[in-house]
Amino acid sequence: MRRKNNLIALLVLIGLVAYGTYDYLHKSSSDIGPVTEAGEAGPETGIRKGRLAPDFALEDLQGNTVRLSDFRGKKVLVNFWASWCPPCKAEMPHLQKFYGEYQSKDVVILGVNLTAIEKHPDNAQKFAQAQQLTFPIVLDREGAVMQTYRIASYPTTFLLDADGVIRETFLGPMDYDMMKEAVSKV
Repeated sequence: MRRKNNLIALLVLIGLVAYGTYDYLHKSSSDIGPVTEAGEAGPETGIRKGRLAPDFALEDLQGNTVRLSDFRGKKVLVNFWASWCPPCKAEMPHLQKFYGEYQSKDVVILGVNLTAIEKHPDNAQKFAQAQQLTFPIVLDREGAVMQTYRIASYPTTFLLDADGVIRETFLGPMDYDMMKEAVSKV
């Protein structure tokens, strides 16, 4: 009986954390004002749906600098993950399968390893090799991008359209069919 009560308490706690994270991301007051380029007003930058995703530059597993804006013109799934996270581990085969089938359709998966919260900085490299991941993976060594995007649960995925505008946010793991459906709506 005690075990059952503990399980129920744990499930309620997980539900509250998930709701709090969802509410936090969708009512964020951190959105930045209008972006202007060459004197023209553009979409506002922020982490909510309909906002231009904040740009960032991080090193990939080979030490090259990759910017989110490098992928303009393509739909992008920006996936925040950690190697020790069980839901992230479960999601990776789906991400790899989806990337393999959709990269020729101007769809990119950009894996952002939350390196700042990894136990060892080289865990992302080892994990990617073990999982045979071929999509781009960048390392958020200082946690700055994690803070900008207010990542509080793992994995978290932002779906961007070809203009870099956030069209959807997914808290928790996605499977292949969820990715396929989400991208088809953008």
